[in-house]
Amino acid sequence: MVQRNFKQTLITAAVASACFGGALGVADWLNGSGVAGRSRPLTPARAAAPMNPVSTPAAPADFAAIVRAYGPAVVNVTVTGNRSAPAEEEDEAANPYEEFLRRLAPNLPQRPKRPEVRRGLGSGFILSADGVILTNAHVVDGATEVRVKLTDRREFKARVIGIDKRSDVAAIKIDAHDLPVVKLGDPATASVGEPVLAIGSPFGFENTATAGIVSAKARTLPDGAYVPFIQTDVAVNPGNSGGPLFNARGEVIGINSQIYSSSGGYQGLSFAIPIDVALKVKDQLMAHGKVTRARLGVAIQDVDQGLADSFGLARPYGALVSAVEADSPAERAGVRAGDIIVGIGTSVIERSNDLSARIADLKPGALVRIELVRAGKTAKLDATLEELPETRSANAIERATGKLGLAVRSLSRDEARETGIRGGLVVEKVAGAAARAGIVPGDVILALNGTAIDNGAQLRSLADKAGRRIALLIQRGEAKIFVPVDLS
Repeated sequence: MVQRNFKQTLITAAVASACFGGALGVADWLNGSGVAGRSRPLTPARAAAPMNPVSTPAAPADFAAIVRAYGPAVVNVTVTGNRSAPAEEEDEAANPYEEFLRRLAPNLPQRPKRPEVRRGLGSGFILSADGVILTNAHVVDGATEVRVKLTDRREFKARVIGIDKRSDVAAIKIDAHDLPVVKLGDPATASVGEPVLAIGSPFGFENTATAGIVSAKARTLPDGAYVPFIQTDVAVNPGNSGGPLFNARGEVIGINSQIYSSSGGYQGLSFAIPIDVALKVKDQLMAHGKVTRARLGVAIQDVDQGLADSFGLARPYGALVSAVEADSPAERAGVRAGDIIVGIGTSVIERSNDLSARIADLKPGALVRIELVRAGKTAKLDATLEELPETRSANAIERATGKLGLAVRSLSRDEARETGIRGGLVVEKVAGAAARAGIVPGDVILALNGTAIDNGAQLRSLADKAGRRIALLIQRGEAKIFVPVDLS
């Protein structure tokens, strides 16, 4: 959740009468055709006349033809799950004195818990004629039953092939044949400003079509390090989760998954998972039932203009390493906090999410060449990647510095033991440049321009000798990040 002047919320586009475990989470949509990019001609019984969508950018897109041709390949996904709930939660209204009696006589036997039925609704689309369907992981996660309804009103019980919570992609399968399928496109060829079409079941209204344009590409969202989202202004609402995003040629380029909203409904900011990302997830789910990713072992952040100035870069680019995990591939390769990774193999790293996506594409055990900038000079290191564990610690960020307006102290022995931090200074009071940068009491200053900080005199000396801008590495809670501070 993001706080502004009013509450803004990233909302996964799934609707539920009551959501069971994980049914409203960040969503990616999984694309599971037998062969990526192949589409099966629609049978005359299920599809209208062949579509001939206009591909000339100057001409209007024929969305009606796309809906006629590929609407039958978009399905409703209904899920049912059980959650054990106290019986009194279900019929408290029938006995309003029960809570009073339970407080009065707490030793009386409690009423037994009984299963509570939870239901949810999302969307999906058919990738192969034998019934492989892509949908969001959060739509089917924890479900005891998944049912799929086609546009011809046939319904099937579906089997969950696999889910990947990190990308929020899932593949399911129904026992059917000769089904209509979508045609897959290349998100890389999509341009900002081009028209796009979404089909899904917002609020349960089946096969609803909404249209708009691509607003931006490669957006990074909270907890979405592995997904360079396509941003659109297409009207996406609860129930659209897992539905396809079509380009003007009738090709699926993304899976509608999230909206940014203060009300819970559409406000012009919708996000879709690029279909090539979903297909990579789908391929692993189909082959192994799970997704295996590689890890480098670094916490990273984008380089803005302030950080670029602090580190002496000609322009903001690369992924700034704010922390290196102990005994990780990165540490063994010699990567340090303050390094700016600008290349992995033959891939250029312009932003931090480029690095996350590139590493996630590689297999554990792969040997990669890392190109980085350290103290203004380019260096190259080799690292052998490891498998990303199922759970990983989250790292965050803050800031601090010298002529800063800071009152600091050393960590106590208990604080050092509890946090595992060696060295560093705890911020007691903050004003001036540090306050403007966002430092708050309780932050721990770890380094200034890459030099570890051990005492207040050292912090003041380094800040006095620095130029107009410095980069502080601080820790707040369990998170570390570099923060630019303007001392002018």
